[in-house]
Amino acid sequence: MDLYIYYRVDSAHATPLFGKIKGVQAMLQARLGIAGALKRRPGEQDGLQTWMEIYQGILPASAEDFTRTLDRALEDSGAAALIRGERHVEQFEDVAPCA
Repeated sequence: MDLYIYYRVDSAHATPLFGKIKGVQAMLQARLGIAGALKRRPGEQDGLQTWMEIYQGILPASAEDFTRTLDRALEDSGAAALIRGERHVEQFEDVAPCA
């Protein structure tokens, strides 16, 4: 299962948030073996950017625990305070061929 998490960021907070997110992702890689990617939608609207974190290869049974660990790490790092509004979490899985 893959997690896609998107949210808005004040452009003024982009640089400090980038460092915090990359630190959280390095911790997740070291502790859980799950690498994260960080993307950004081109441009901005009303001084806000849209960012997306991507985490691939999470076992479906571990998705809730992973999300909880990620949320806690974002709070502990101070990253959560730099995110504007809600973080939207979407789960996707590979399409299996039909029998």
